[in-house]
Amino acid sequence: MSNALTGALTRERIRNDIAEVLEIPVADVDDTANLLDEGLDSVRVMTLLERWRESGAQVDLVDLISDPTVDAWADILDVN
Repeated sequence: MSNALTGALTRERIRNDIAEVLEIPVADVDDTANLLDEGLDSVRVMTLLERWRESGAQVDLVDLISDPTVDAWADILDVN
């Protein structure tokens, strides 16, 4: 498995994973932007959710969809 799937959950990893599923540069991921408005759909959110659960995160789809920003997800996932 790659580091993207097995690494510790950090804010940087959240940004990197989002950039990967959106196929955009990491620099284009805005921590305060609504990720659904940026092109993140439910299938991609589920992809992220499964990756993060494999790293030990205890989170569900409703948690992520209710406030779809990097800042909110970092809080929900309790990362820096």
